[in-house]
Amino acid sequence: MIVAPPGYHGRCLRVDAGTGAAESVPLEEADLRAFLGGVGLGALLLWREAPPGVDPLAPEAPIVFAASPLVGTPLTTSAKFAVVAKSPLTGRISDALSSSAFAIELKRAGVDALVVTGRAARLSTLFLRDGVVEVREAPGLAGLSAAAAEARLREEAGDPGLRAVACGPAGENLLPFANLSNGGRHAGRGGLGAVLAAKGLKAVAVRGTGVVPLADPEGVVAAARDLSRRSFGPATLKYRELGTVANLLVLNRLRALPARNFSESEFAGAERVSGEALAAGGKVRRASCAACTIGCEHVFRDAAGAEGRLEYESLFALGPLCGVSDRDAVLRAARLCDDRGMDTISAGGTVAFLMECRERGLLGEADLDGVDLRFGNGEAVVEALRRAAGREGRLGELVAMGSRRAAGAVGGGSIDFAPQVKGMEMPGYHPGAMRTMALGLAVAARGADHNRSGAYEADLSEETDRLEADPGKGALAKRSEDRAALMDSLILCKFLRGVFADLPAEAAALLGLVTGWPVDGAELEAVGERVVNLRRLYNLREGATRDEDTLPARFLEGGGGLGRERLAAMIAAYDSARGWSAEGVPTPGTLRRLGLDALAAGGNHPREASP
Repeated sequence: MIVAPPGYHGRCLRVDAGTGAAESVPLEEADLRAFLGGVGLGALLLWREAPPGVDPLAPEAPIVFAASPLVGTPLTTSAKFAVVAKSPLTGRISDALSSSAFAIELKRAGVDALVVTGRAARLSTLFLRDGVVEVREAPGLAGLSAAAAEARLREEAGDPGLRAVACGPAGENLLPFANLSNGGRHAGRGGLGAVLAAKGLKAVAVRGTGVVPLADPEGVVAAARDLSRRSFGPATLKYRELGTVANLLVLNRLRALPARNFSESEFAGAERVSGEALAAGGKVRRASCAACTIGCEHVFRDAAGAEGRLEYESLFALGPLCGVSDRDAVLRAARLCDDRGMDTISAGGTVAFLMECRERGLLGEADLDGVDLRFGNGEAVVEALRRAAGREGRLGELVAMGSRRAAGAVGGGSIDFAPQVKGMEMPGYHPGAMRTMALGLAVAARGADHNRSGAYEADLSEETDRLEADPGKGALAKRSEDRAALMDSLILCKFLRGVFADLPAEAAALLGLVTGWPVDGAELEAVGERVVNLRRLYNLREGATRDEDTLPARFLEGGGGLGRERLAAMIAAYDSARGWSAEGVPTPGTLRRLGLDALAAGGNHPREASP
């Protein structure tokens, strides 16, 4: 019998999608305390379960769905789960988060995590009900959007409480940037939709009736009330009033808004496609994720009356990055990505890259199947994305590759301006105007990343000069990664980060109420650092080298470039702050301090961290 600490079940389920066989695997309390849940627990399980060097789309490659100790509590924004796998886009670790009632049902179903390997012979759905697994053929779900698939599964089961995470048609077609969706939310980056589909699975559906005990139920309720009250304060006002689309005009004023495939840092059409313009043209409503008081989701209507949700990253990638200032075209492109199941950042980044290839004469009309793929043509963006989802024609295949692989197909030195790091397309912050972010993008484990390395926060604050590439950026980038890893392991939404005066200490108090552990801020700071180091170890095991920690040549060369030497100096300072060697390898002392030396030596369990 498994005895688990409050907040946990103390087990994960290992499931073979090909046979339907399920095995309950105990999770030791020391491991749970060392990695908490979410991306931390997911990274640990990926390390243990993934054969070194495995193809991301092979049956042996695991995909992990991980809950956290806070899921199912009344704490605001805690209804989140992580999906972790080896990315088919980058060949490195991919961990994505999503919010919805799926997270709550997963926890109520009696597991802390679900590890899926194998491959079903025909398109199927994996059902998990109170710890019992069934893999059932689902040919009728082929070609459906994730939302339609979830609705169909709920209808067929006759159970309105059933929740599912599913891939769209892009996942079924194994696009390396296909996402997973659930309840209208997305685990967006790194191609996790393709990983699930490669297992012959359209969806994972869960239903649970269990309850996870809390160490101090009354204390948790009181803390939840206080956190909810604070979540209505000034730190979240932007998200409530307009959402993240409010960032577009701010970054444009700072000349930090990437436009026309990062060849420019401000966009002349920003006003026409801004969040303010979207709201004036047809803001429909504001919505919240499950168990969230902030309500950052904003739904807009185009001129034809069609509705769509839009966040800043989708707006930037499908608008200014492609030179598009037509708000309706951006909304249509975003809806198409959501419907077909594609990451909007990678989709927009790859289309923008191909636009520049055409502009430079590296692609001709035959390569683009007659589509007028030029900067500013919003209709062409929509058509290119439609073709990519189905891998239709030469254009569809080029977009479906992602920008790094497409650069290999196009040639002509185009890799120098492909907007990617480690194969992942870059988010909406121009490295030329945000030097801490430039460093964060270069070293992030997942590839070009704003969520696992929120270094833009430092650049937008007064603690550093965002235009200077100084060694002080190293410690700032490390801090942002550790903080993000902690929040993503607890899991709490990063939109709460401004609510906490001392995140590690306050998070420790919340975790203690749930689990009964006598944790403090220093212990939780170490959790964040431990997770970042484990990600690094995984990538090194998969062949990563220091040469990957860089930016496209566009940002390093020329009069306005960052310069390779200055980036190298910032990376050296980052290595020093992390306790890594000059090759980006965690030193034995760092691994001992974080209790990762046994794992790095080939063991299965982390050693108790040094005090």
